[in-house]
This record gives sequence, structure tokens and C-alpha cells, in this order.
Amino acid sequence: MRGWRRKEAVHQVTDARPSLTADVHRREISYLIKMGIRTICLILAVVLPVPWPYRLLFIAGAVFLPYIAVIGANERGRDAPPPTFHTPEANQSEIPLHRREIGS
Repeated sequence: MRGWRRKEAVHQVTDARPSLTADVHRREISYLIKMGIRTICLILAVVLPVPWPYRLLFIAGAVFLPYIAVIGANERGRDAPPPTFHTPEANQSEIPLHRREIGS
């Protein structure tokens, strides 16, 4: 009765998490882009002769973007798939719980 057996988890290359170096690089690039936008907002708030509502929009971007950038830079593994847990089947060679002590 093969149809009743539990299927084993099949791992694929696409399930692998990105390397730590790739993840750090992605977060650094995201941080630098957000901080670049913040710098532009700060410069535009000071230099452009625009009405106050627009100037407040630039100031709000300069104030809140660092917080958003730091939160995003500290977020790890967002693109990684959730871990899959594999439970061993009964026919695998595992030491039974009552026989795991030394000397038994």
C-alpha cells in the first residue's frame, strides 16, 4: 500500500536561503537609497522656494526616512521561505527513546 505512506520532504535549490553576504548587500543598498532620498529631501526643504505645505513634506521625509531605513536595514531574511520541518518516518533507523541512554 504505497499510496498511504507519508511523502518525504523534497528540498529544491530554490528553497535555499540567500547567502549572508547577498542579504547584507541587499540591505546596504536599500539603506543607502533611502538615506540618499532623505538627503535630497533635506536639501530641497532648505533650497527650494516653495510654499510651506510642500516644505513640510520635504522636512517630514528628512525626519522619518532614517527610521524607516534603519528598520529595513535590520530586517533579515525577508525573502527567505519559511523553514520546513521533516519528521522521520517509523522505518528510518532512529534509536528509540527508551534506548537512548548510555550502556543500554
